[in-house]
Amino acid sequence: MGKRLEGKTAFCTASGAGIGRATAIAFAREGARVIATDIDPKKLEGLEKEGVAECLQLDVRDTAAVEAMAKQFSPVDILFNAAGFVHHNTVLDCTDEEWDFAFDLNVRSMHRTIKAFLPGMLEKGGGSIINVASGAGSIRGVPNRYVYGATKAAVIGLTKSVAVDFIRKGIRCNAICPGTIQSPSLEERIAALGKQVGGVEKARQMFIDRQPMGRLGTPEEVAALAVYLASDESAFTTGTTMLVDGGFAL
Repeated sequence: MGKRLEGKTAFCTASGAGIGRATAIAFAREGARVIATDIDPKKLEGLEKEGVAECLQLDVRDTAAVEAMAKQFSPVDILFNAAGFVHHNTVLDCTDEEWDFAFDLNVRSMHRTIKAFLPGMLEKGGGSIINVASGAGSIRGVPNRYVYGATKAAVIGLTKSVAVDFIRKGIRCNAICPGTIQSPSLEERIAALGKQVGGVEKARQMFIDRQPMGRLGTPEEVAALAVYLASDESAFTTGTTMLVDGGFAL
């Protein structure tokens, strides 16, 4: 077990699978006290065996629930925002309800957690906020990701705004922009695409082919960057959009 986050407390969302789960585990292995949350508590099973201190149900679309968590656990040193949803198709296929849901989950959830936990960080004198954005959005336009791209561009704007507003108060805020990462969410998208293109393996290869490195990324590779941003090693880093994308943005 490492010690890069020893003595720090981390509050994490969407810890049940993929990048969120890998990051909660990585934080714990580096010595942090980790509070891992997810809307589905069953997905959190096994995290305590990995060293995670607490596993709790949380719907990040519920402002009162987020505020209650902040009241219970503040101040924290690290806030890791991983909740998100990938909406497909173009502007012509987007309903008002889909637009509202995507922005509520992908962007407003981060607004809720940051607003709730930031006062404790300020009182403590510092903290690292890490938001999961994407290589899709303001970094690169991706076909059939209209709403998703718009939300992830908004996450980058939110990140930079928080970073600049509190830069002299010990708060750092950065965005991680992954490429195509192997995860349960990706498997669902591969399965859906497979029905359209003639098979799951063909669909999987299509996702692989869009990665210049010729392979998918892993949640652990994203988590390694999150550890760096959570640690004091990145003390001079704020307001950044850090790519871990296998060359996706090239």
